Amino acid sequence: MIDGFIHSAPSDNHYYEQECFKRNVIAIWLVYRPGYLFNGHSPHRTIWGFYDTKKRQFHAPKNSKTVGDVVDINDTTPFSAMQINLNPLEMCLYA
Repeated sequence: MIDGFIHSAPSDNHYYEQECFKRNVIAIWLVYRPGYLFNGHSPHRTIWGFYDTKKRQFHAPKNSKTVGDVVDINDTTPFSAMQINLNPLEMCLYA
């Protein structure tokens, strides 16, 4: 896996895949092994985030085809590099 990637798979049924996205960007995918009934139990993939190999930075995804903002790996979860933006009320309820 990528140097500096601190997460391990969330469960035994999950694993990470990496694939070349652009010349210097790697896409990191979270794969759910058993799959779901609607896709014939084939593995289900969701984008975790992106890694820039030149700058050695992790990026949150905007979607699976668009690299988003730079994130600190310590502020991410094993499920996604996307950042949660809570309004003040939500911060009181969920923090």
